[in-house]
Amino acid sequence: MNRYFSTRLIATIFCGALLLACSGPQVQQYANEKPNLDLSEYFSGTIDAYGIFTDRNGEVKKRFTVLIKANWEVVNGKKVGTLDERFDYSDGSKQKRIWKLTEQSPGKYIGTADDVVGEAQGDSAGNALNWTYTLALPVDGTIYHVQFNDWMYLVTPKVMINKARMSKFGFDLGEVTLSFYKR
Repeated sequence: MNRYFSTRLIATIFCGALLLACSGPQVQQYANEKPNLDLSEYFSGTIDAYGIFTDRNGEVKKRFTVLIKANWEVVNGKKVGTLDERFDYSDGSKQKRIWKLTEQSPGKYIGTADDVVGEAQGDSAGNALNWTYTLALPVDGTIYHVQFNDWMYLVTPKVMINKARMSKFGFDLGEVTLSFYKR
C-alpha cells in the first residue's frame, strides 16, 4: 500500500469514527411514547432518586441518593421551576444543587445551577427529555469542566429513569444512572 493511500485510509476511518461518536438518538423519535413527560408536572413536590456513577470500564465508583423538592411558578408568561437537590453519597459526602428550569416553548427548556457552566439545553418529546450541559465537577481539589448528555425517560407517572454520559474533549469518562420516584 502506498503512503498516500494509507494516510487517506487512516483519515477516512478516523472521520467515520468521529461521526459515529456524534450520532445518537434524537428526542423527536420518542414523540409518540407514553406516558407523556410534562416537566412541570413530574418535577413538582418531592421526588426521591437513587443513582450510581460508573467509570468508562463500567465499574461502580460512587453510589448516592437524592432528595428533590420541586415547585413551579409562572414568571413573565413562562413556566419556571426550582429543583432543590440534596445528594448523599455512600462515602458520607454531601452535595447540594439548585436548578432553575425555564420552559422557552413547548418541549424546549433552559436550565441553570451554580455548578453548571452557562446554560443547560433541554428538549422533550413524548416520554423523553434530553439535557446537554457542562458541569464544573470537583475532583480531588481540582475543578474539571465535563460535558453531560443526559437522557430521562418517564416509565410510569411516578417512575423515571435517567442515563447521563460524561465526557471531556469528546472522550468518554463514564455514566450516571438514576431512578427517580415521585412521592
